[in-house]
Amino acid sequence: MREFSTPATFELQAAGNLTDDVVRNARDFAQTVVFSRPSASGAWEDVTSEQFHAEAIAVAKGLVAAGIQQGERVAIFSKTRYEWTLLDYAIWFAGAVTVPIYETSSTEQVRWILEDGGVRAVVAEGGDHVTRVNEARDGLDVTNVWSFNDNAISTLTALGTDVSDDEIEKRRSSVTSADPATLIYTSGTTGRPKGVVLTHGNFMVELGVVVEELETLFKLEDGSTLLFLPLAHVFARIIQIGCIRSRTRLGHSPDIKHLLDDLGAFQPTFILAVPRVFEKVYNTASQKAAADGKGKIFNLATDVAIAYSRAEAAGRVPLVLRAKHALFAKLVYGKLLNALGGNCRYAVSGGAPLGERLGHFYRGIGLTVLEGYGLTETTGAVTVNLPDAIKVGSVGRPIGGTTVRVADDGELLFKGGQVFERYWNNPTATAEAIVDGWFHTGDLGEVDDEGFVRITGRKKEIIVTAGGKNVAPAVLEDRLRAHVLVDQCIVVGDGEPFIGALVTIDPESLPTWANTHGKQGGVEELYHDADLRAEIQKAVDDANKAVSQAEAIKKFTILPDAWTEEGGQLTPSLKLKRNVVMREFKDEVDALYRR
Repeated sequence: MREFSTPATFELQAAGNLTDDVVRNARDFAQTVVFSRPSASGAWEDVTSEQFHAEAIAVAKGLVAAGIQQGERVAIFSKTRYEWTLLDYAIWFAGAVTVPIYETSSTEQVRWILEDGGVRAVVAEGGDHVTRVNEARDGLDVTNVWSFNDNAISTLTALGTDVSDDEIEKRRSSVTSADPATLIYTSGTTGRPKGVVLTHGNFMVELGVVVEELETLFKLEDGSTLLFLPLAHVFARIIQIGCIRSRTRLGHSPDIKHLLDDLGAFQPTFILAVPRVFEKVYNTASQKAAADGKGKIFNLATDVAIAYSRAEAAGRVPLVLRAKHALFAKLVYGKLLNALGGNCRYAVSGGAPLGERLGHFYRGIGLTVLEGYGLTETTGAVTVNLPDAIKVGSVGRPIGGTTVRVADDGELLFKGGQVFERYWNNPTATAEAIVDGWFHTGDLGEVDDEGFVRITGRKKEIIVTAGGKNVAPAVLEDRLRAHVLVDQCIVVGDGEPFIGALVTIDPESLPTWANTHGKQGGVEELYHDADLRAEIQKAVDDANKAVSQAEAIKKFTILPDAWTEEGGQLTPSLKLKRNVVMREFKDEVDALYRR
């Protein structure tokens, strides 16, 4: 059993809560710009600490006037936007608890969260979201439903004009670090979502440490970030709170279609994303280069970037490599960095392993990706790579005050002030997750002599072949998805004589490949194509290099179907729902093993 601890750098006080950051900012840094939000003209409009504080209190008064009591739950059912963050803090100023709902959630999912969470009021994005809430709330004690697109903020502000400042201060100041701040429902990759209770103290410990350890991000003069991941996910939420705590300018981009334009206008100094976003950015650039007849140059630039990053990590960059890198910085790398706004030098990645190759590529072009690890139950990150302590391919060391243990079966266990204490209304699940004070993550991993953690798979996803070989599918799947034509994949073979895979094709990358190879049609027409199959075989061969012969993929099937969040096969954070895919594509899996 291996264990590694990082010394504590933050001491949690019983008094105080997350609203203290907003109050302190308004008092001591009143005119500091803490947000930029889209104006009616489409330009970015600055919001100062003083403004945000006043707006949050005004909305909190509206919630109080609407009958929201201390400790009651208020849901936010919306895309990422400035009003999401404003309402989150207004709920806390009113002494209530925020319950995020992914804006893509179905009526049935909304119903479960409203019912299980005992939600009293909902603020939704627009008409479609309000319709889903109204369909879901039948028979429940949901007293109010407002819509951002129907002036929820101004409606609540007008509603609360008769509520005194003293009432809000009384409610705000009575909330302690031990009180719940939010109830986040897990994305449900293995069943019905569970409500994770995170306290103000969980967030205060998390950000009290992370803001200090990532001072290059949060304490940079004119530092800023543009959020485009769902704020319903804990990953984006801790960045939101960290930005407010450190007065790092924060913007929101709700529509992925406009993301490149928003990045260009906002010019963030750092971003956060899940690995699939970094894969997409690389694959899109690779495909564009190939379409322009510059595929060989791009591939060479890729190899140089990776070699440069590896050489830097080893402590010595040869002169020839340094010269090649300088050339490609002008020809290739600069264009990629400009697509992120031109000022971005760091990115934070989480939610799944990024992969060593992509990590070195981005670092080699001038964008250091700080990969971390955490779950909803750990209030986001429990480990993270730091600018001055990074091992590409790892998820970093435990953050200050956190201990990691590798159990005898390889499962990662954690202790720390950011680790949750309970699931909502589910003592059985709580007892299964926390044993003798250790949170059992369900993830498999290893810890090296310097404390750097590597994730090797999911405990519940381990495949045991008919020959008794234990196979972690994540290693193979991560390598497969790195190929430009692969959108999603699942590795199978439990109880079977060999390992197989189902693969879906990226609909955005296929047209360029098809045109280059003189093909016509989309995925439905080409998924049986011999040349396409040969291309995917190359991806499989590359993935197999990461494992032993007994663990290698022997057969695969290309599917015409896409796996999507809307289709129910992916979570909002783009994780594969293995149980759903295995159920829906049982026949295709069985076909792999027919004689």
